Amino acid sequence: MPTEYMKLVRDRIPEIIQSEGRTCQVEVMPLEDYRQALLVKVVEEASEVASAPREKLATEIADLWEVLDALMTVFELDPDSVRTLQAQRREERGGFEKRLKLLRTE
Repeated sequence: MPTEYMKLVRDRIPEIIQSEGRTCQVEVMPLEDYRQALLVKVVEEASEVASAPREKLATEIADLWEVLDALMTVFELDPDSVRTLQAQRREERGGFEKRLKLLRTE
């Protein structure tokens, strides 16, 4: 019975499926659809990071980074510029080292 996915997958997934003796159908997305699919994928991967058991955490973070790299490429963002912005934001707003939990404001 066929299973429908209708989602962005890594480039080698069709090859892997075929090596298992199965068939699949794929299409190349237009640029705007691809951009949108990456935005959906980053949420999916972030959710997988959030729910990963400790022993799978590094793998899930690696998957998330892969999507972030693709997003920077497709939106023509320079990774060094993004890192610079990250450092600026850390300087201005701090990082997460202190483990602070905001309880309330008035």
